[in-house]
Amino acid sequence: MLRLTGILILAIPLAAQISPGPLSKAHEALGGPLRCAQCHAFGTGTPKLRCLNCHEEIRRGVAARAGYHGRQVKAARGDNDCARCHTEHYGPKFSIVKWPESPDDFDHRLTGYPLEGAHARLECKACHNPKKIQPAWRAHIRIRDLNRTYLGLTRDCLGCHTDEHRGQLASNCSACHDFARWKPARGFDHARTRFPLTGKHQAAECARCHRAVEAGARTVRYTRIAFQQCTGCHEDVHRKAFQAGCQACHDTQSWKQPRTAPAFDHARTRFPLEGKHQGLACFKCHQDANFKNPVAHARCLDCHKDEHGGQFTARKDAGDCAGCHTVESFQATTFTAALHRGTRFPLEGKHAAVECARCHVPAGKAARYHPPFEACLDCHRDVHAGQFAAPPHRNRCEACHTVDGFSPSTFTLARHRQARFDLAGAHAAVPCAECHKAPAAGTPVPYRFPGVSCRTCHHNPHGDFLKTAPPAAACESCHRLKVWSEVREFDHAATGYALEGAHRTLACAECHRVRGPSKQPLPVRFAHTPGRCAECHEDIHAGQFDRGAPADCSACHTPVRWAAARFDHSAMTPFRLDGAHQRVPCGLCHNQRREINGRSVAMYRNTPRLCAECHR
Repeated sequence: MLRLTGILILAIPLAAQISPGPLSKAHEALGGPLRCAQCHAFGTGTPKLRCLNCHEEIRRGVAARAGYHGRQVKAARGDNDCARCHTEHYGPKFSIVKWPESPDDFDHRLTGYPLEGAHARLECKACHNPKKIQPAWRAHIRIRDLNRTYLGLTRDCLGCHTDEHRGQLASNCSACHDFARWKPARGFDHARTRFPLTGKHQAAECARCHRAVEAGARTVRYTRIAFQQCTGCHEDVHRKAFQAGCQACHDTQSWKQPRTAPAFDHARTRFPLEGKHQGLACFKCHQDANFKNPVAHARCLDCHKDEHGGQFTARKDAGDCAGCHTVESFQATTFTAALHRGTRFPLEGKHAAVECARCHVPAGKAARYHPPFEACLDCHRDVHAGQFAAPPHRNRCEACHTVDGFSPSTFTLARHRQARFDLAGAHAAVPCAECHKAPAAGTPVPYRFPGVSCRTCHHNPHGDFLKTAPPAAACESCHRLKVWSEVREFDHAATGYALEGAHRTLACAECHRVRGPSKQPLPVRFAHTPGRCAECHEDIHAGQFDRGAPADCSACHTPVRWAAARFDHSAMTPFRLDGAHQRVPCGLCHNQRREINGRSVAMYRNTPRLCAECHR
């Protein structure tokens, strides 16, 4: 706040002829009845003060509408508006300055210069002191003690602050700095200078380029900095190896990734850049940035690490990368299946189509290129679960398989005859998988069996047939290997039931058959086959000869012929055939027939015995 002192205020009517009271100490020199016109204008019709005639410093502010008085004084009222804050004629001890509040609580915005940032924390005397009063104002300020005035300051930053730039930049500090703090200069935009910051320059600290004017000096240089060439700030690490400037190959984005200058052709050197080499940064090969120093490049290993760990050093080229790779790609090897034939393991058959990584494991840089290969099982899993580990095979897969395909096997019928089980007869036409098949999913296929009898593979359809015969020879005793249904010459007498007469011409199935309730054929039964006539043949006599049990047909009949050749009428019946009766056909006496169970049966019992019953 600018404090106004020394203004004469008329507190009584101007028409008064006697002074209303003594003047303040500041106006004591104007006292006396003859000097009233110094402050009052007479003859104007209305009272009028003449304060600004003396207080020129206030008049300048009011006229410019600047400062506290320039903003607060009402121009329409003129000098009379001074009396609103300054009163007079109250004696020398009276202060004619009327503060609306204490100086510490003064609202500085009323002056048109609000206190912001760090200014808001300052005491009034930090700015309003004689040292800050401008020389042009000193001649106009009437108060002698300059410690008591608030006039004479300028709004320019340099009016209070030292020019840290020593005239290098414009005096308008607020164009770059704000009131909050001196650093950083928030308003400064380097893009408005002759050297806009791009790329890595944007992240560089100011002090990297703007250094002290001289050693130990506080002033930093902001002008007259050489920036037309990069070497004005940066060292020429190439030791003048290139004629063009740095910007021909480098930009501000990255020093480590230069672009090739249009005028530079690497093909004119002893090492043209081809393939993947074209995209490499120069510093990948030129380690010390001095491009005049020679770089070893005769072999790939001069620059590149041996990713294979010396596995190929025994070759004629000492394992140089160019033997298998090109500059186009390290992954795309030139080592083909044809070249692989020159190794100790030529790729043939199915091996020629196998990807390299299937054999050369682990994948990537740690791959082994000299894996064991003497035996198939070095790479392949034993799908037979050790069934051929013993002599003579010793797990040699090539004994039965070839590289052209795991299936079919080269194990022929001729070789099978050398095994424990010779394939003969119908067995020779059976596919291998019929006998050699996995018992369950995920289990190995069996090629060795606990035995070679028929029952090892075939189901026994006869139950407990021939219990007394050896199990291994049971099937062969009746059947041939060529056709199952072709039965050998079987000695039926060995069963205890010799086939005689008509029985010899019967097919086996006539006796050895079992039928269920649905009349469907069931497995043939050979053991426990009925041996008595009545168990197979129907009793055509309807039980006439049963005596508590089924009659024995063999007492009268034989398998040779059905006629009762063994029947002795005299011994087996109570009626002896004597004389002419011996020559009489049976039907002449046994001529009665009866319908039994829907069948006509000849009656033999209760035949007449008296002569008169047969003869007239």
